[in-house]
Amino acid sequence: MENITLAPEIYRAFGLDRNRFIAKRFGHGYINRTYLLQSSNEESYILQRINTQVFTSPEAIASNYRLAADFLKRRYPDYLFVAPLLTVDQKEYCIWNDEYWRLLPYIPHTLALDAATAPEQAYEAARQFGRLTRYLHDAPLHQFQVVIPNFHNLTLRYSQLQEAIRNAREERREYAEELIEGFLDYSSIAIHFEEIKTEKSFPDRLIHHDAKMNNVLLDEKTFKGICVIDLDTLMPGKIISDLGDMIRTYVSPASEEERDFSKIEIRESYFEALIQGYLDELRDLLTPVEKEALFYAGLFMTYMQGIRFLTDFLNEDIYYPIQYPEHNFYRAKNQLILLQQLIAKQDTLQAIIRKHLH
Repeated sequence: MENITLAPEIYRAFGLDRNRFIAKRFGHGYINRTYLLQSSNEESYILQRINTQVFTSPEAIASNYRLAADFLKRRYPDYLFVAPLLTVDQKEYCIWNDEYWRLLPYIPHTLALDAATAPEQAYEAARQFGRLTRYLHDAPLHQFQVVIPNFHNLTLRYSQLQEAIRNAREERREYAEELIEGFLDYSSIAIHFEEIKTEKSFPDRLIHHDAKMNNVLLDEKTFKGICVIDLDTLMPGKIISDLGDMIRTYVSPASEEERDFSKIEIRESYFEALIQGYLDELRDLLTPVEKEALFYAGLFMTYMQGIRFLTDFLNEDIYYPIQYPEHNFYRAKNQLILLQQLIAKQDTLQAIIRKHLH
C-alpha cells in the first residue's frame, strides 16, 4: 500500500505535525475517501474526505454526530462512540480547496470484516447495531437531521422503477423483460411499506441505515463486537432498514455481485444469529407492529436494493459504478433470487424469530 501525500493545511487544521505521520489509503469504502495516518510512536488516526456528491450537507452529518456523542457521553459514558475529533478551531471538520475533511480516532486491535464467515460474527455485528439504537432511544429524535432524504423510501424507489420502465430504450426493456415482471410480481412488498409508513405505532428510531458487516469493528482476536463505525447515515428511520440490510447481506454466502446464482442460499444459522443479536438488545423496546415486521425487514431491503439495481440498468447505469455492461442487470437478478429464497423459507425463518422474541 503506497504512501499518500496530503496537503499540509489539512494536518495543520487538526493540530498535527505532518512530518510525524505516514498516510495510506484505508478500507474499501466507495463513498468517502479514507486514509490511515500512522506515526512512529503508534499514534494513529483515520482521516476522511467526505463525498459531498452523496452527502450534500456535511453540516447535518456533523450535527448528528455531535448530538449522538453528547447524549451517549452523558447516559452511557463507557460506550465507545467513534466521533470526529475537533479541529484547532473547534469544528468537526476542516474545509480545504472546497473539500470537507474530518479526523477520527483509530481503534487499535480491531478489524472490520467484509462478510460474516461464522454465525457468531453475525450475532456480534447485529448486537452492536441493536445496542446503538437502544442506547439512543431517549435521545431528542426531532433534533437529528435527515442526511439523505428518501434514502430508504420504497414508495419512491418503486415509482422510479415504473418511470424507468416507461422511459427505457426498447433494447434494454426487452433484455430485462423477464426480470421486470419478476419484480412487479412482488409489488405487495412496496404496498406494505406504505402501510408501515402511516402506522402510528411503528415509530421512527435513530438507526445506522447502513448495517453492513464492515461497519462494525470486532476484536481482532476474539471477534467480539467493539463498536459501530461510519455513522454518516445515522438519522431517524424504521428498524426494518437496519435489520433488513443485515438479513440481505449476512444470510447468504454470496454477495450482490455474485453471478453464479447457485451460490445464493439462506443460511439459517446466520439468520438466527443476527436475529438473536439484534433482539438481545431491542426485544423489550420494540412495539407489537415492529415485532410483526421483523421477517418483512429482509424482504423490504432485498426488494428495494433489487429494484434500485434494475432501475439503474434501465436508466443506462447512471448511479452505480459498473465493471461490465450487464452489471446492474445481474445485481438485480441476484437480489430477486435472494428475495425468492427468503420467501420460500418464510415459515422456518418466522419460527426462528418467534423463538427469540420470548
